[in-house]
Amino acid sequence: MVRITDVARHAGVSPSTVSYALSGKRPISEETRLRIEASIWELGYRPHAGARALAGSRSNVLALVVPLRAGIHVPVAMQFAVSVVTTARKHDHDVLLLTQEEGEEGLRRVADTALVDALIVMDVGLHDPRLSLLRSLDLPSVLIGLPQDADGLTCVDLDFRAAGELCVERLAGLGHRVVALIGSPPEVYVRRTAFAQRVVQGFTAAATRGGLASSVQPCEAQPDAARRVAEQLLREHPALTGVVVHNEAVLEPLIDAFEQLGLRVPADLSITAICPDELAASLRVPVTSVALPSTELGERAVELLIAKLGGSDVPGATLLPPRMTERASTARRALA
Repeated sequence: MVRITDVARHAGVSPSTVSYALSGKRPISEETRLRIEASIWELGYRPHAGARALAGSRSNVLALVVPLRAGIHVPVAMQFAVSVVTTARKHDHDVLLLTQEEGEEGLRRVADTALVDALIVMDVGLHDPRLSLLRSLDLPSVLIGLPQDADGLTCVDLDFRAAGELCVERLAGLGHRVVALIGSPPEVYVRRTAFAQRVVQGFTAAATRGGLASSVQPCEAQPDAARRVAEQLLREHPALTGVVVHNEAVLEPLIDAFEQLGLRVPADLSITAICPDELAASLRVPVTSVALPSTELGERAVELLIAKLGGSDVPGATLLPPRMTERASTARRALA
């Protein structure tokens, strides 16, 4: 077990200075406080549960928990991080970015120190094992993501189910009767990540409601995987004319693959996507898309957290409605 003397030795200060940093009984320099906090984090020291209360002041630091594990598209994750950091600074808060896949243990270690005032948690699962712990912590938290059971939690997210429905409804409105969802990498579905599961739910529900033939195909985030998925879909569904893509990394490779296989976009195949607007607009064939509002979601998460820290009541779940922008990748289905 790590002791306060271990922290003091690691930080190059006396044990009493560490105690003062935790209790706030005497002022210490900002440089020394930051060095002590870094040592607490690195060593995994867990001060007494009352240490935070004894301090009588806040660290003005928020933790952003975004494990960079398999299947995570890092550029999009960093868009969220930049938004959180920028908004936090407007409220005179810094952000501690936690990217290791540590689960409950990592959250508990952070909560047991005086390093942060609150948590923002990303990459949320439908049945996330961290939820019980988050409900029990004294530390306020906001989830960017919507689990199956959100009782007692504060969540903000795009309405991904509605986004999946909207993409299918747009294709159906253009006369397409055979559609496919090319989704996230398989490991994202194995983890039952909430946003990916909800897109599938919305896609399937809208296709069934509209009487469309449909299929769902996960796809690794690699160009050669995009080619294999395109070939498989056309082999199994030769009448395919509409595709929804929920995988930013393979959006452009998929367009290339389908065209190399003889389908022109949009003359023979219409494509919609759920992705950042700037990506959809920048492609060789600009893609009709539902925007992934990473900036707004990051802002909302911080605003909710600041409100909770101030003692205000906040809604349990905030879902942003999907917004679709028409571009060159969709057209009315050509009649045979």
